Amino acid sequence: MSPRRPPITTQASTAVFTQVLTQGPVSRVDLARRTGLSSAAITKAARPFLDAGYLEELVAGERTAPGAGRPASPLVVRADREFFVGVKITTEDLIGVVGDLRTQIRTSAHHQLAAGDVEHVVGALAELVRDLLARSPEYRERTHVMGVAVSGDVDRATGMVRYSPFLGWRDVPLADLLAEATGLTVVLENDVKALTVAEQWFGEGVGLSSFALVTVGTGIGCGLVIGGNLVAGAHGVAGELGHLAVAAEPACHCGGAGCVEAIASTDAIVARARLVTGTPSLSMEQAVTGARGGDPLLRGVFDRAGHAIGLGLTAVANLVGPERIVVSGEGLAAYDLFEPQIRETFARQAFGAAAECALIIRPLPFEEWARGAASVAVQSLFSGHDN
Repeated sequence: MSPRRPPITTQASTAVFTQVLTQGPVSRVDLARRTGLSSAAITKAARPFLDAGYLEELVAGERTAPGAGRPASPLVVRADREFFVGVKITTEDLIGVVGDLRTQIRTSAHHQLAAGDVEHVVGALAELVRDLLARSPEYRERTHVMGVAVSGDVDRATGMVRYSPFLGWRDVPLADLLAEATGLTVVLENDVKALTVAEQWFGEGVGLSSFALVTVGTGIGCGLVIGGNLVAGAHGVAGELGHLAVAAEPACHCGGAGCVEAIASTDAIVARARLVTGTPSLSMEQAVTGARGGDPLLRGVFDRAGHAIGLGLTAVANLVGPERIVVSGEGLAAYDLFEPQIRETFARQAFGAAAECALIIRPLPFEEWARGAASVAVQSLFSGHDN
């Protein structure tokens, strides 16, 4: 029989559980101060979690002074109460993890894809899940939800991949297909938004009201948190920084022109480097090596890309005013080539105090993207009250 799930059905229960999950151990007094709830409301909200085993009280400490009253018994999440699978789908392989309630990675696995069609990916992902859950009886018994992260236009509410350019998918009911193949409840999310959730709860975004996560690599993505909430967009599309037009050309796969992604993605950089050098077989690694070696043509390619990224970051800072912008993605391997133009453009184009927004460089391996997928699986506990 499945364990009883915590009844997170109110804003108060969401607030209490999220605080303990992301910043625990935390006392009831601190919870009241942080959430603005009364002591009685805190007790009422915490009780179902304690009863269901999702929270526990730490042993009370010593009184700090005579007459100081009952010592605080901080609340903490029981991380191993439930486990969650997280999977990041790329064009070449699947990266899967099993995480606990705090999405601490307990085990991970990679599965190379022989093909990119939907049927093959679903079968390979089901095999990956079987492998992960077979590694511990606890995983098999206490795992009910899987988060899956995919690049592109993803409708989380319906579990539909509406458009994933790198996978070549349109209108794929991926959540339903995977639920049938694995027997798990499946939460589907755009990969950058999933990574943003993980950063909001357990990374650079902890305790911040607003921040942005920008990823540089195969695509250019952006996740936004405003007022403590991940911005989903009225139509499920928000933060598409890669498709912000910053120039008149070149053409972009989205149908537009001059997009940041058409200038600064890995494929765009390689295409431009081959064009300016007249070397059709030039690889990204060779372009990076040549630019670092001082080749002026290749340096110009990376300067152009850095300028486009800088304009994108400036747009985020000017429009949203986040406390910080975290820059990540596989493209950070060449960040030293982008950075001068990124920072020069940002300093020149950011309006007024927006220029004070901190740019944090944070390399994250693909396991962290899978952890992001596990984080949106944890959000399923919120029963319609996603953080």
